[in-house]
Amino acid sequence: MVKVNIVCVGKLKEAFWRDAVAEYAKRLARFCRLTVTELPERRTPEEEADGILRACRGCVLVLTPEGRACSSEQFAGMLGKLCDAGREITFVIGSSCGLSPRVKEGADACISFSALTFPHQLMRVILAEQVYRAFMILAGAEYHK
Repeated sequence: MVKVNIVCVGKLKEAFWRDAVAEYAKRLARFCRLTVTELPERRTPEEEADGILRACRGCVLVLTPEGRACSSEQFAGMLGKLCDAGREITFVIGSSCGLSPRVKEGADACISFSALTFPHQLMRVILAEQVYRAFMILAGAEYHK
């Protein structure tokens, strides 16, 4: 079973964010082993970079507005190729300060879910849902419409 990691800066303080991520983590259990690593927020993205880079494993995919945009189907295809290759996958979500260029440059790919900027708490929920959607697309399930 493939390992999927989410490395993120900051904690989910509100219960509704934690509950949403927990629901998708429960759903994902049949497709992957999901881990979430929460790192402490620092004053600058550069101060956060070393901790982020230490926590990354396998294929590193950074979420950033300036990354490559893709559809849910394209995202699923990318995940499917990584899973078929037996690669561990790590997604990185930065803090409200953004991400250090070192983190972006060290990634295997930078991905954008939107040109809009989202709160990092909400981005964690969006990412968990999109990973679940990708696995459902790969399974040929009815979830994705």
